Amino acid sequence: MFVYYSRNQAMNRDFRGPDFFVALDVDGSRERKSWILWEEDGRYPDVIVELLSASTERVDREDKKRLYERIFKTPDYFIFDPFNPDSLRGWRLQLGQGYQPLQPNAQGWLWCESLQLWLGTWDGVIDREPATGTCQWLRFYDSDGQLVPLPEEAERARAETERARAETERARAEAERTRAEAERARAEQAEQENARLLEQLRARGIDVDELQI
Repeated sequence: MFVYYSRNQAMNRDFRGPDFFVALDVDGSRERKSWILWEEDGRYPDVIVELLSASTERVDREDKKRLYERIFKTPDYFIFDPFNPDSLRGWRLQLGQGYQPLQPNAQGWLWCESLQLWLGTWDGVIDREPATGTCQWLRFYDSDGQLVPLPEEAERARAETERARAETERARAEAERTRAEAERARAEQAEQENARLLEQLRARGIDVDELQI
């Protein structure tokens, strides 16, 4: 998605399309094909991530970093080369100091203050991507170090939880049926035993009806 930050952009084709960006506290229900500043009350992205390649690395490290720092004033900026797991770098915009480099934690993750999340690498398979086996991805982690699920992962987990709940409910219902059947069998056995005892009393000439009264 291109970010249009001045009306002259469309004339000089000075487009900027971050690989990933987040703008907080905006109407996310409205579909957008571009991020147009003058249609978004002047809101610039709060977080930008650029994926490096041989052809874009210098631009991402220098030109875009300068643009995001001085014009966009984006609080958090990150760069990452998908083919180099040690390439993750990030900066936090400090008042009067510009971008200051972020220090990684023990896992090599960087803290994104705007999102209150860690940004770091993750080895795994993402269903939406072509089947290439386990790959290394850039993912968010919460403050406790737990992986933030993608929408399809969250939906899969929700469906699995629902299946487990339904299975638990089926097991509970089956246990209830088994208990009820056992109770009926116990009652029938007690009734049969009672009838047998009454019959024995009658055989001895005892007036059972009198006893019951």
